[in-house]
Amino acid sequence: MALNAGELRHRVRIERRQAEVDSNGDVIQDPQTGEIPFVWATLGRRWARIRPHSGREFVESMAYQSEVTARITVRNDLGITASDRVVHEKRDAEVVYNVAAVLPDPDSGLEYVTLMVSCGVNEG
Repeated sequence: MALNAGELRHRVRIERRQAEVDSNGDVIQDPQTGEIPFVWATLGRRWARIRPHSGREFVESMAYQSEVTARITVRNDLGITASDRVVHEKRDAEVVYNVAAVLPDPDSGLEYVTLMVSCGVNEG
């Protein structure tokens, strides 16, 4: 089954966590602690289909938390992995989704991927 372009109506940004580098391409490292700072680098912007799946509220560490899970479908041309994140670019805000799993399309596995994502709980 082909993915219809009309279903892809949400603009998203795919980001990957990478070590920060200087102008020479060398990894930046704190000289006193040895810590390497990480930044979210943009892999690309794509049109996507976002379908909320479920939501829940819970108490953790004496604070109310909420979590929303969703399925995001995008064309498969960026090599998205479960360590990446998806930023839904809305007019007045951005929603950051953490990718939990990457599922290839059931026919060829090449045309698109479905991303199982969650947002609302800080997962690092």
